Amino acid sequence: MTRKISFINYKGGVGKTSLIVNTAAALAKLGQRVLLFDLDTQSNASIWLLRLERWNKINSTGEGAILSIFDPGQKHIRELIIKDVVEDKNGEKVLPGLDLVPTTFNLVDLEAEFEGDPKRPPYYIFQQQLDEIEDDYDFILFDCPPNILKAAQCGVFSSHEIYLPVNPDALSLIGFTLLVEKLHKFHAISASFRSSGMGTPAQVEGLIFNSIKANVDIEVPKMRMQLRLNQFRTAKRIAPNAKIFNAQIRDATVVRRAVTLGLPVILVGQETEEIDTVANDYRKLAAEIIEQGQSL
Repeated sequence: MTRKISFINYKGGVGKTSLIVNTAAALAKLGQRVLLFDLDTQSNASIWLLRLERWNKINSTGEGAILSIFDPGQKHIRELIIKDVVEDKNGEKVLPGLDLVPTTFNLVDLEAEFEGDPKRPPYYIFQQQLDEIEDDYDFILFDCPPNILKAAQCGVFSSHEIYLPVNPDALSLIGFTLLVEKLHKFHAISASFRSSGMGTPAQVEGLIFNSIKANVDIEVPKMRMQLRLNQFRTAKRIAPNAKIFNAQIRDATVVRRAVTLGLPVILVGQETEEIDTVANDYRKLAAEIIEQGQSL
């Protein structure tokens, strides 16, 4: 079964996009068929993987961006998928298996201007179209903004699992708490639109410590996060097997370099060869995510 996962935290600035882009790439490198949806109006994942030249063509017209399935509503998700999205500077495909549905800045119109039919909210339209293509993939990942508004609702409503990127700080803990509260409210509102085949609404399945700076001791923040996670598990407000992932992602300048190159970290220079690198952090996380699926 295709695993559909939303990456989201109510706190911004946790390195969510770098985490999901590089995790998607690591999964593809392991032979998984991966589709990444950019649902964040900042468009960071799209700009990264397409580079500015390719992304600007979509941004200037809106053609091929996710908003077009809602407004004007004439496109389907299947038509928006960019196959094997990662290219080198010569336009050669360099990472088979990683596809992208891009967004542009005009996705903000979904929140501000789109009215639509109350009987067919955006997340319902999105899920119906996703049904048409999900069997083509092992993983479908949703890069969600730090809220549960219309764009994020599309990913959350369609997901089986929710992962939180977190930093070793108090604000990430607050973001975790807020997200759990907002998720329950959204699930209650959207319950009547769920079909029996969709299964139960997605719950938080995992927390991933991300962008950890050198010489920072994360044990105390990790302990506090584990305590809150245990409280939510006991209250049955998150998944019963929710956990803090063993894999942790270090902060590294190579991540920022990868963005400028339009490549995932695993395709950047010596990161492809050395063992103790941030690229290997992503490989470990991808392997752990695959392993996590065996217990679901």
